[in-house]
Amino acid sequence: MPDITHVSKHALRRYLWTSVHDDLARKMVFIGGPRQVGKTTFALSFLMTPPKNETHPAYMNWDRADHRERILSGEMPSNEKIILLDEIHKYARWRGLVKGLYDTQKSKLSILVTGSARLDYYCKGGDSLQGRYHYYRLHPISLRELDPAANTKTVQQLLRFGGFPEPLFAGSEREHRRWQKEHQDRFLRDDLRDLEQVREVSLIELLVNHLPRCVGSPLSVRSLSGLLQVSHESAERWLTILERLYVCFRIAPYGSARIRAVKKERKLYLWDWSQAPEGGPRFENMVASQLLKYCHWHEDTQGRRMELRYLRDTDKREVDFVVLRDGAAEFTVECKTGERGVSPASIYFKERTKIPAFYQVHLGSKDFTHAGSGVRVLPFERFCKELALP
Repeated sequence: MPDITHVSKHALRRYLWTSVHDDLARKMVFIGGPRQVGKTTFALSFLMTPPKNETHPAYMNWDRADHRERILSGEMPSNEKIILLDEIHKYARWRGLVKGLYDTQKSKLSILVTGSARLDYYCKGGDSLQGRYHYYRLHPISLRELDPAANTKTVQQLLRFGGFPEPLFAGSEREHRRWQKEHQDRFLRDDLRDLEQVREVSLIELLVNHLPRCVGSPLSVRSLSGLLQVSHESAERWLTILERLYVCFRIAPYGSARIRAVKKERKLYLWDWSQAPEGGPRFENMVASQLLKYCHWHEDTQGRRMELRYLRDTDKREVDFVVLRDGAAEFTVECKTGERGVSPASIYFKERTKIPAFYQVHLGSKDFTHAGSGVRVLPFERFCKELALP
């Protein structure tokens, strides 16, 4: 495997490229996702002529004054088959502008729009652009996207530096720490104030710094409200804001009365899994991120209804994840850092549910199927290859 610390992020073709390329021939495409996940670099890869960078005339960024003037005056680049509009949603009347551009130019011009959390927020509500675009969520880089051979060394690199391009390709602990600090400062200073009217930025920062300790366990909002000394409603609202900002995501329990499944407590994970404590929590968070990416990939490219949940009953038996496709459970995943025996909880739920496949993934090399239950135990990298995870 090549040393990924020396692979350029510009040389990596992202997992959504083919789907976006095909959709651009029919509709506009909007790309959302976390800050610094590579949305602009991804968009620039669709330019047909050099230079394929931010100096290309087809790339227009609302944050640049000269680009704003061209956009507002309707000066679109001539002889271009595609235009890239970056952060255009910061303009109060951006929907009307983009709608007019699409309606008058769609036969000869492809339009790709990229943006931050606010773009995602707008796309979840009804708007005048409905039916004119497809929306994609770009995720951090995962195992098979970075290394199709799914090498064990790549797993360790991803666990160490996370899946965001800048720290991953820098491959430096020092640069990783600097990036994490600057990344947090930016979304607290810019994205938070841009998306929501909040005054308690210092308390939200305290919450953000506390979240890594909550990874992988049922999250008690009541405990968080006590820690922050705010109401339950405020703590819940702040968590929702952080989900919109792609800081964290929560998954709900799944199950029926037959297994006496818990109903309410959700588990929390971070988009930057490298912030989670080393060992089991970080590995579980990386697997959660991979499965969420799988779900969003099927939703955004195939129109499936996908959900990521977990199994837990009132006796505290738990399986880390269950993936649902169109309302039916597709498979479960239990995470173990070591090559241990089969989880008793997996065996228990395998016997009492109709879920077709149970997997237990680990960081070792053993690969076997438990004779009594049919639970498959295998290395994480082999799991990713066999299920063709993006």
